[in-house]
Amino acid sequence: MSSHAGTQQQSAADALARRVEARRGAESVWVEALRELGAVDRAVYAAVADTPTPELDGPVRRLSNAANYSRLWLGIAAVIALFGGRRGRRAALEGILAIGVTSATVNLGMKPLAQRRRPDPAGPGPSPARQVRMPQSTSFPSGHAASAFAFAYAIGRHLPELAVPIRLLAGGVAYSRVHTGVHYPADVVIGSIVGAGTAATVAAACDRIYRLQDPECEHA
Repeated sequence: MSSHAGTQQQSAADALARRVEARRGAESVWVEALRELGAVDRAVYAAVADTPTPELDGPVRRLSNAANYSRLWLGIAAVIALFGGRRGRRAALEGILAIGVTSATVNLGMKPLAQRRRPDPAGPGPSPARQVRMPQSTSFPSGHAASAFAFAYAIGRHLPELAVPIRLLAGGVAYSRVHTGVHYPADVVIGSIVGAGTAATVAAACDRIYRLQDPECEHA
């Protein structure tokens, strides 16, 4: 494995740098800053890929696969809805809604615009023991990370006792996408932010609906 993993891949920062360069010129400080961010992104990816972690590889790969198509979050939502009472049912419903809106935002809006290529599975990168099936979609931002943090936001606001463990699990899923070689770090960082932000918007909409149904009802 090489520390130059991903150097031939276009980073989101590189693409943005070219757009800024077209408007402000090659000497713009913003252009250089964005290029440096792209270099940092690729360097972190390479560092993760080059670090041997034989005990982590299997569990992290399984965690990444468990989150495919949000199966992990849908399973957790089902358990919470069954055993969490009224709060649990609302948390589960809002979590599923947040995943749906976030997935549409990322996959139908952001990915087609960014058009960032994924890391090359045939090039330098993680060992085969880590790798999962490479998705066909573009790389930026990470849909897995976005859905994970969207769900975690919804669950955490209704069930504060689950906020820390569910966010730790979401963070594990986000990291797993870099560990298994299907995303760069910037993909999962921005995906996580987008997921939480979208979930907050969904939460505000749900709160308005709840107030219309029961003006005296308060929601966390």
